[in-house]
Amino acid sequence: MAETIEILGYILGITLFRYFIIAGTAFLLCYLLLSKMLENSKIQKRTLKQKNIRSEIMHSSQTALVFTAITFIVLFSPLKEHTLLYEQIDEYPYWWIGVSTLAGLIVHDTYFYWMHRLLHNKRIYKYTHAVHHRSTNPSPWTSYSFHILEAVAEGVVLVVLVFVIPMHVTSIALFTVIGLAINVYGHLGYEIAPKAFRSTFLFKLLNTSVHHNLHHSRFKGNYGLYFRFWDRLMKTEVPDYEDQYDQLQQKRFGS
Repeated sequence: MAETIEILGYILGITLFRYFIIAGTAFLLCYLLLSKMLENSKIQKRTLKQKNIRSEIMHSSQTALVFTAITFIVLFSPLKEHTLLYEQIDEYPYWWIGVSTLAGLIVHDTYFYWMHRLLHNKRIYKYTHAVHHRSTNPSPWTSYSFHILEAVAEGVVLVVLVFVIPMHVTSIALFTVIGLAINVYGHLGYEIAPKAFRSTFLFKLLNTSVHHNLHHSRFKGNYGLYFRFWDRLMKTEVPDYEDQYDQLQQKRFGS
């Protein structure tokens, strides 16, 4: 029992540390240290309210508890024996660490898109996803701000991953860090993509901060997490997304 509590405490500590370091650093840079420099990069001009930030941190801490429980079940419960997790890092080629991490992000994006659309169903929205959408003007702290039921739905993707992709704990760690970093960028409230990004093929593939910010301000459309693929395929992308992106980039960089 003591060992279980120690492991849970360790996982919770890592989860909270990751959230506060990544979200906190982004907030410190964009909203405090570089706010004047980034003034033209702000997507919505409204000022963040302190009470909203406190609420987001509270709900994110609750989410960390849920993620801790799910991680413990995956890594330390008898369930592990039935997964594709492997312990010896050389059991697969070393390059598989990167490939499995990328595969995890692709699977997660698909899982998230359809889960996200389900959470917008009017029958369950107010009981779950409405908490996240209180942040109509999102900030880095919004990234983990979920109702406890949504936190469970979000965290279950880890269970899905270890049953469909052979993964080492290193890949899981990379997946969680990269996923959170992209999530923080999506909720940043600032567009920081370089000017040249617009003319690359990546613009048609990847989401931006503007893309997800429109979801928060309009409450529907742009359901994807990392990629534009599902929104474009299912015709759920906000129709004027690219125009909104271009207008902000015009303000940032001029002609």
